[in-house]
Amino acid sequence: MSQIDNTFIRLRARLRERNIKLWEEPYYFEGVGSIESEMDRLAGDLCGDLGISVSNCRCALTELQDSALRKLAARMEFNQTGLATFNVRCVDSKGGTAQMMDIKCPLNGLGSDLQKEVAKKLNVSDYSHVKCISGGRIIDGLKPLASQGVKNNQQIMVVVGGQQQGEDLHERIQRIRADVEVIAAADDRFMEMEDQDGRPIFLPPDENRSLLMAMGLCEKARAAMRREQFDEALLLLLEADELFSRCNSKFLDAVDNYALLNLDIVWCYLCLKNITQLPDAQRRLDICEKSFRRSYGDQFDRLYSIRGSSCPERALIMRLHLLQGVLFFHQNRRDEAYEKLEEASRALDELKVNDDHLSALLEMGYEESDARLALRSTAGNVDRAIQFIQERREKVKAERRNAAPARRVNQEMREANAGGDWVDPRSVCRLMEMGYERVLIVEALRRTHNDLDQSLELLQRHSNDLRANLPTTPVADETLLSTLQQLGFDLPSARAALETTSNDFKKSVEFLLKSFSNEEELLRVISAMTKLLEEYAPSGSNRPSTNSSIPVVNLSNDMLCLIQSVLGKAKLEMESYTAFKRFHEDLSGNHLEYLDLPLIQEEQILSEYRHLLER
Repeated sequence: MSQIDNTFIRLRARLRERNIKLWEEPYYFEGVGSIESEMDRLAGDLCGDLGISVSNCRCALTELQDSALRKLAARMEFNQTGLATFNVRCVDSKGGTAQMMDIKCPLNGLGSDLQKEVAKKLNVSDYSHVKCISGGRIIDGLKPLASQGVKNNQQIMVVVGGQQQGEDLHERIQRIRADVEVIAAADDRFMEMEDQDGRPIFLPPDENRSLLMAMGLCEKARAAMRREQFDEALLLLLEADELFSRCNSKFLDAVDNYALLNLDIVWCYLCLKNITQLPDAQRRLDICEKSFRRSYGDQFDRLYSIRGSSCPERALIMRLHLLQGVLFFHQNRRDEAYEKLEEASRALDELKVNDDHLSALLEMGYEESDARLALRSTAGNVDRAIQFIQERREKVKAERRNAAPARRVNQEMREANAGGDWVDPRSVCRLMEMGYERVLIVEALRRTHNDLDQSLELLQRHSNDLRANLPTTPVADETLLSTLQQLGFDLPSARAALETTSNDFKKSVEFLLKSFSNEEELLRVISAMTKLLEEYAPSGSNRPSTNSSIPVVNLSNDMLCLIQSVLGKAKLEMESYTAFKRFHEDLSGNHLEYLDLPLIQEEQILSEYRHLLER
């Protein structure tokens, strides 16, 4: 943010206050053009008010007049031809403006038409690598512009990662999304939702998958923000925003994740110097503040009473106040901007960590993120910070240990009930603790749509009816059991899979492939299947040894084809392990890292905007 931008903000506000329209008489006459004497007089009138020189004021007025006339011409062209004009600002990862240009495109055209026009101007070979952002959303290339709320004379932000890096950024975003999709589809085997104390969050499968994807994209976005690659971060966050919108609003209201997403998006706007997204920034900060007040109390008193006034969550509140102050500044609400920036300044001073104390904890082997959060939570006391870290680790371990039965039930229920009604595993565990049979509990919860009280009443009063409606557990087919053993699966697991899936061979294999706890077990099965296919190759005179304890089964061609299909699925399952490794490459594993703001950038931005206000 420069002093020139500050001048434009104040000048526009002064012109609005005095209802001065630079594109009308006496400042501009149709067919004549700008009236220099009137523009000079106006500059002389306003310069003293704004505390700038006459020449600077005159230059700013000329630029504002030219901008207004261009918009007016674009409006007339749109009314006559239907061709819309967009003011496009292309940004790079560090927030610089790579290029500004006007792009023309009909509103009834597709988003891809706009992408193609921008790509042509930027000499980008593949238009799909151009991401256009309007109103806080990535413009969908397959939908008409008008249906996405895009309007004539609108400001459009474009991210391509620079002409040399655009393809790399596009491919990276695609790969991250593909990896997150694979991980989210793996039924909590690689990633699951927890609160900050380690307690699991259980949701119906479809909603769980959407939220896991959204939160996975947010994690990768924060990693990009730490590298100061804000273009990549913004694209990932906007994709996550789309996924959050598919989730139950009651759940989003109950957690901070959606508030943090909105806070991070506005932070990226600021770091990319993208003031064209101000209306969306206002909306997102309002969502964030409302969520924080609901969670922490109107004056955040509930948070401070529980965790103390120096709690690490205060860093998020500080960033919120800083962004609100910046937003007010750009809206020329200078008194409100000053108040918010002062609030942010006081909080920032209190959140600063003594470098010597931080170094002392690092020398003891603690991670920097853990050390900084602990020092903030204990007002900088090193001994108490060590105690804080230890107690926190023990608390998370205890919560995860206590939640293990519910996690196990959740996994087993998902495997046994693919496609069926979702049953809350916490409720299953609670009712099992009361002594009821699990199969009856599951049936009761299904009937009552997870209403705990109604389920308890059914178990107490109608247990015979529940039992009468239970499906009979099928006996595992011995031939299929032998085949599964030949494929490399152990006998107990194979039997459980067949019984669970009513002897559906394909579903049994899928069940088993998702039950492995590590890559080594999966590789062993892939090796066994590969060997079996080689032994039963069509040319093959080779046959398995009859000395094996597993009965030899003559496999039909259909079964061989099925095994080939299963082997393909097993290899795809192996790719999910690879995706998980890639996903974790730049993540710390500390689930409280979102609270660990070093505050260096915040301090720089605060200083910059306070200086502008003082000028």
